[in-house]
Amino acid sequence: MITERQQNILRLIIQEYTNTGTPVGSKKLMEEGIQSSSATIRNDMKALEEHGLLLKTHSSSGRIPSMEGYRYYVDYLLRPAEIEHDELETIRHSFGKEFHEINDIIKQSADILSNLTSYTAFSLGPEVKERKLTGFRIVPLNDRQIIAVIVTDKGNVESQVFAIPPSVTSQDLEKMTQIINDKLVGQPLLTVYHRLRTEIPMILHRYFQTPDGMMDLFEAMLGHAFEEKVFVSGRMNLLDFGVKQDIEQLKSVYSFMQNTDAITHLLSSEISDSQIAIRIGSEIGNTLLDDMSMITATYEVAGHGKGTIALLGPTSMPYSKMFGLVDVFRHELASKLGAYYRFLDE
Repeated sequence: MITERQQNILRLIIQEYTNTGTPVGSKKLMEEGIQSSSATIRNDMKALEEHGLLLKTHSSSGRIPSMEGYRYYVDYLLRPAEIEHDELETIRHSFGKEFHEINDIIKQSADILSNLTSYTAFSLGPEVKERKLTGFRIVPLNDRQIIAVIVTDKGNVESQVFAIPPSVTSQDLEKMTQIINDKLVGQPLLTVYHRLRTEIPMILHRYFQTPDGMMDLFEAMLGHAFEEKVFVSGRMNLLDFGVKQDIEQLKSVYSFMQNTDAITHLLSSEISDSQIAIRIGSEIGNTLLDDMSMITATYEVAGHGKGTIALLGPTSMPYSKMFGLVDVFRHELASKLGAYYRFLDE
């Protein structure tokens, strides 16, 4: 157990190191308000080092926080800062533009958060399982290509170009569209997913000479409806923290940032009761990110499920400022999404 003065010393060292990036010595701590002698402060710093909360650098008598020091600070000393008025106005102004679908809002939220912080931001919309398939159609491009358009009741539209196997005729495509509209449109996506694996294969065997090929086409066309859509903004900000020297590590991290499934899994980790979690170093769960910290927050849109936003930055990020910003931001995003859903229901 550390003393109150030692807690204050740890808090000031973390705040000063966040601002300057240089080790902090006893003289600086006295200037910042620790009312003890230089010798007493050095003894306290040594005690904090023995507790594993500070590290001594080779270049000076100053100390820097350890991963355990940051963890202690976040758990016991963090006081969320109030968001600045200009930042709040920036968020509200950015959400004030006209949006044509939910994914536009989710993508914009990642861009806003990254621009405000200069970190890498992630945004994952409300859960797919809450949605229904409300529309499906096929638009021919030429003899061998089509666009499949999928619409859900939550304002999401997915479209993609597909090449049609030579064995599939235009009549097959018409029948396929009819089956989807008769059997799947109007159903929750979880029901659609279940029927694609039970009822639909039996129907295809009745209507098509090559049911396996048609089943593959069904899976390809409808698969995008089940994907969690995660947006990432500020990938290049990684150059400014954590990944400066090792080019191979940078390539690996950047490649990881392109992997939707991996990012979705990373963001789905447990969130604390406060709905905001701060993970430091190895707690993030990916060795590529061991020199970074991630703040993850959930938000809820009444009747439409939960979503997630997250910030990836250096371990020396200003945690109190970032915590306060993320807390306000998730409420603004939930409010914007709620207003958009109400507009869709009118």
